[in-house]
Amino acid sequence: MKQYVLGVESTAHTFSVSVVSTEGEILSNAKNVYKPVAGSGIHPFEASQSHVKAAGKVLEEAMKESGIAPAQLEAVCYSMGPGLGPCLRVGAVVARTLASALDKPLVPVNHAVGHIELGCLLTGAKDPVVLLVSGGHTMVIAFSGGRWRVLGETLDLTLGQLLDQFGRHSGLSSPCGGAIETAATNSSDYHRLPYSVKGNDVSFSGLLTAAKNMIGSGESFESVSFSIQETAFAMVVEVTERALAFTGKHGVLVVGGVAANARLSDMMTKMAARHSASVSLTPVAYSGDCGAQIAWTGLLAHSKGVQVPVREAIIRQSWRLDTVDIPWRN
Repeated sequence: MKQYVLGVESTAHTFSVSVVSTEGEILSNAKNVYKPVAGSGIHPFEASQSHVKAAGKVLEEAMKESGIAPAQLEAVCYSMGPGLGPCLRVGAVVARTLASALDKPLVPVNHAVGHIELGCLLTGAKDPVVLLVSGGHTMVIAFSGGRWRVLGETLDLTLGQLLDQFGRHSGLSSPCGGAIETAATNSSDYHRLPYSVKGNDVSFSGLLTAAKNMIGSGESFESVSFSIQETAFAMVVEVTERALAFTGKHGVLVVGGVAANARLSDMMTKMAARHSASVSLTPVAYSGDCGAQIAWTGLLAHSKGVQVPVREAIIRQSWRLDTVDIPWRN
């Protein structure tokens, strides 16, 4: 019999609620995104207050769009972490309250694992090498021995942080990836920037400093945006290619907010073709933070008995995905 679960996402700038079914249907995916003022990043307290104000409306919208009654829910799932503490707490309180009122199991979900599992659902990827690129993560990952294993990662900034910090330096407000992508399409003038790959890890701090200096010296925002993308994306494609060769897997899955970037997708597709591997790209509508990633992953976890008592439901601001047991995968 078809069952339904609800997921609450609140790790950073997005408060989102989704209802999904055991058949993989995303019945709703309502959200509200906190927007900081131009030139500034996410202020955790302000973002959390935005979540508080939006929570009731987003929850109501998600339930209405799903077409099911609250009593039909089998479980309530929430993003336990990683993320910004004040933001995580809002989602946890909403989920705890709902689970308690409905007398339903409460299921904690790792946000990063959520990106991966939703990407697998939407693309049909079975056993891929995963590139997770967002504001909170830059990792190359593969599944082995009951967990998602990290084969490479950033040593400082994430790819999303690189784009956001450069964008804010240029007067934009976070998230800045879309504006930088648009600017990059208006230039083909490449400026050499620091390319830092260390083993299978990457480092973006030197690239960011050099890009800021170029803007300060009068180079155009469009040409520096183009150069940042070409350099940073080549770095993550290189380490993904190395992981693909090392694992012997036959597919690559790109997930996270930066997965929406068309240039990154193009570079990854060309790399994979050299290895006769497939590339799965998370649909743009679901590449960023959303309740669907929490609901679907929570449903998988719930199917294996994962839950926490409401009174013990906590948040974990730092919760690495390679510490999470994945009992629903063989």
